[in-house]
Amino acid sequence: MAEARARGFVYAGKKRPGSDDADGGEDAMVAAAAKKSMKSAPVAASAWEDPAAALASVRHEFGEHGGVNMSIEASATFTVMEPETMRRMFAGELGPNRDFFIYSRHFNPTVLNLGRQMAALEGTEAAYCTASGMSAISSVLMQLCSSGGHIVASHSLYGGTYALLTHFLPRVCNITTTFVDIRDHAAVAAAMVQGRTKVLYFESVANPTLAVADIPELCRLAQDKGATAVVDNTFAPMVLSPARLGADVVVHSTSKFISGGADIIAGAVCGPAELVNSMMDLHQGALMLLGPTMNPKVAFELSERIPHLGLRMKEHCRRALTFATRLKKMGLKVVYPGLEDHPDHELLKSTANKDYGYGGILCVDMETEERANRLMHHLQNVTQFGFMAVSLGYYETLMSCSGSSTSSEMSEEERALAGISPGLVRMSIGYIGTLEQRWGQLEKALARMGEFGSLKKN
Repeated sequence: MAEARARGFVYAGKKRPGSDDADGGEDAMVAAAAKKSMKSAPVAASAWEDPAAALASVRHEFGEHGGVNMSIEASATFTVMEPETMRRMFAGELGPNRDFFIYSRHFNPTVLNLGRQMAALEGTEAAYCTASGMSAISSVLMQLCSSGGHIVASHSLYGGTYALLTHFLPRVCNITTTFVDIRDHAAVAAAMVQGRTKVLYFESVANPTLAVADIPELCRLAQDKGATAVVDNTFAPMVLSPARLGADVVVHSTSKFISGGADIIAGAVCGPAELVNSMMDLHQGALMLLGPTMNPKVAFELSERIPHLGLRMKEHCRRALTFATRLKKMGLKVVYPGLEDHPDHELLKSTANKDYGYGGILCVDMETEERANRLMHHLQNVTQFGFMAVSLGYYETLMSCSGSSTSSEMSEEERALAGISPGLVRMSIGYIGTLEQRWGQLEKALARMGEFGSLKKN
């Protein structure tokens, strides 16, 4: 298939037979593209307001023999028809923009197609996918920062990201980070040093505190200081669109809501084509040289799940809001940005995409780790409400005590500064079973807790 441009980044289809002449047969190329690609026309600006509309407008990639699903390009390496072509590819004269591929650690057609979907989802010019969420984060930061570089980041982050910024990057790359309260915009501005600070890094919805970032204002502050705003949107795909709110780069652990099956480890980088291409540069690219690129078989799996992400997110969010509202009425200490008493409720309401809710994660603060563990024990082993497991975005409810699990890389003092209580139970609300069935299981577990005097209410 011939070339087709999507949101400023060129994605190629089936390779031209017979010759590596990149300059001939333009009319045939256009005709082939029109036949093979039913949705390659530019998308109207208004369609990009809703991520679901953007995804529906992405070019549909058919299979090698006309199958409704795209084929998997599982090859590690790719042939050329003429010896001179290989030299031109390594010189950067020919590339995936013209359907020339070298090696799947560089660009792979199947992964490139998933990148096109991710770019549509986030409303960015381009995207490429990685072997994990942490590889997406680390590769972006190492591409944007050199030795001696400086990052300003939220003090409320996923524990792995916090460890990367606190320990690994200073030791290995001489890149330092100043942590701030992302809600304190004056502190954020003061921490960024013009000419030295390269990145402002934060999560759209913080893990695990569920603090919501004021993305437009924070991105404005970053722009004023000449820094790149990098936003982790793992907790809020479809719900928030950081790039449309001013973010330069959006990263994801696509292992979570986007996968939805707790069976894939993957990540994504969404941003300007210039950045994505630089990360795959043969001489200076962090993704190309560090090598955490995605397996095309994983890319195929994810590409089949993204089309129904919007439906799944709506149900995750609907149930989370219902459970949070009912738990609060029972007197429990609930953290959920969909509740009107959440400090960031109005902010999220004003920046979220319409009709997707307030997120699929809620927290119940049991104040002590002992009570948190007892609650999770009852929910899993007595009433079968969910599973004690890290991660999120699964169709079953997943529960963990953040302080002793996903935020354990932080010290007790650091967790306190980030607002992570020792008894904070993070729940990623699933959607299988009926809502009332699951509520009954949750209610029964709380009743059992009350019988043993383990339930503390406000």
